[in-house]
Amino acid sequence: MLLEILVLWSESSWLDLSMKASVLLSEGALEVSAPAGFPDHPHRGFETVTYMLQGAVRHEDFEGHSGTIEAGDLQWMTAGRGIVHSEMPASEGTQKGLQLWINLSSKYKMIEPRYQEMNSRDIAEASKDGVRVRVIAGEALGIKSPIYTRTPTMFLDFTLKPGSQIRQPIPKSWNSFVYVLEGDGVFGTARSSAVSAHHLVLLGSGDGVEAWNRSSKPLRFILVGGEPLGEPVVQYGPFVMNSQEQIDQTIEDYENCANGFEKARHWKSESNVVFGY
Repeated sequence: MLLEILVLWSESSWLDLSMKASVLLSEGALEVSAPAGFPDHPHRGFETVTYMLQGAVRHEDFEGHSGTIEAGDLQWMTAGRGIVHSEMPASEGTQKGLQLWINLSSKYKMIEPRYQEMNSRDIAEASKDGVRVRVIAGEALGIKSPIYTRTPTMFLDFTLKPGSQIRQPIPKSWNSFVYVLEGDGVFGTARSSAVSAHHLVLLGSGDGVEAWNRSSKPLRFILVGGEPLGEPVVQYGPFVMNSQEQIDQTIEDYENCANGFEKARHWKSESNVVFGY
């Protein structure tokens, strides 16, 4: 059975699947220009997945890890027990991208931070019958991403030429959504109404989703899915844990630079100095 459309959001809405899915939060399209940005800030208990669409973002953290995420590049950051970092514009004009927050199960929330990073040229791609896909995580059109996901996750970037269609399998137990980046697409069934750019479609139960491009312009969308963890979720700002007690402990750890946040005591990113935060 194909997935059916349950809910449609605009880009101004906040998607919270925290009690249902491993994909905890979708922040939608990130759009920022200097000197605005995301100066030094902490995370604990989940992963951030940054996928740039236009421009570039400079990343630094208190472990000494730094680099630039350019258009088409991917950064999969496991915050684990704690990270403090900054994400700031690295080029002129407006920077655009997507960032997903992916929850970690209780057994992984306090692991050491780590990164998986890929340049655009290294992301797996496949094309067939007018459909091109970039496989950020999971599998599509017979190719797999090398990204390791502790929480089973699918993240696919599809582009459909006019007149083309695709059916993408999704495990029945997963929750998933589509976010349209460009063009207009029909999802779920052939009778569904077209969905335009910057709208999100939450998919219902089933073993796959079908998409059609019936317009005269290319259709580009991302498909994201994840396996439900079945655990309680408590979020406070940049912290995602399983209980209020754990959130309270995390806040205390961060404020006292302890239990994973020790290096925050004497660290400030170069971007903070340059932009005067």
